[in-house]
Amino acid sequence: MTENASGRILLIESQYFPPIDSYKTLIKHDILQIEKYEHYQKVSYRNRCYVAGPNGRMILSVPLAKGKNQRTVMKDVRISNEEKWQGLHWKTLVSAYRRSPWFEYYEADLQELFETRFDFLLDWNMACFEWMNSKLGLMIPVTFTESYQKEVTGVTDARETILPDVVREAEPSYTQVFQERTGFIPGLSVLDLLFCEGKQSLEILQED
Repeated sequence: MTENASGRILLIESQYFPPIDSYKTLIKHDILQIEKYEHYQKVSYRNRCYVAGPNGRMILSVPLAKGKNQRTVMKDVRISNEEKWQGLHWKTLVSAYRRSPWFEYYEADLQELFETRFDFLLDWNMACFEWMNSKLGLMIPVTFTESYQKEVTGVTDARETILPDVVREAEPSYTQVFQERTGFIPGLSVLDLLFCEGKQSLEILQED
């Protein structure tokens, strides 16, 4: 972590409802900088997030206009809206979390987000990120890179370090919906924490 006059800056790729691991890293910083000019990378959180289901971890994946193998600059990556993916994602969330303590509290507001069309992946991810921060009560300035630089100084470069199946930070302690059946599932979206712990979520993220 690097101190500078502007505070601690975290540089990371855009993510779809980021995993808890990303948020535990984020809250240790004062400013978030999102990489906008990298080339899209598959098998990452850029267009996917994971939630807990009765049989274990489930993936929610945003379909892309040119498929997952495209090598497009992130700011130009388009979503494929030919299939009703938002409706499918929403139905999955309702099915997985309708019995969680806090889902009903956030349901109407979140459903409105999933009924809003987005054409670019970066815009969708930002809308999800802003929605989540408003519910967590997390206020952090966000900037975007102006060009791609492989080596950067004066920031914490977390690009390509938080990946599916690689949990870097210790998971916070909370009770998941299907924990008695599946055991605790790490590496989930922060949505899981929010639906299970509600207004206590930020406090739980801040625990060591």
